[in-house]
Amino acid sequence: MSSRKGKKAVRDVPLFYDEKKRVHGITLTDFAWQGLSALARQQQISVSEFIERWARTEIDKNSNSPSSG
Repeated sequence: MSSRKGKKAVRDVPLFYDEKKRVHGITLTDFAWQGLSALARQQQISVSEFIERWARTEIDKNSNSPSSG
């Protein structure tokens, strides 16, 4: 679960990352969306933040592997 303790949200200033988020569109089946929503709810974060964390984890894993480069 993310913690904003001591951090105040300010427009156009990122809270957790070095850059601010922008709107991007993706198309998912209802099954996938419901599954992502449930997983995000369990962690008490938004689906957007859930996908952001998942993507960053996957990118880090792949960029640190010996075969990526």
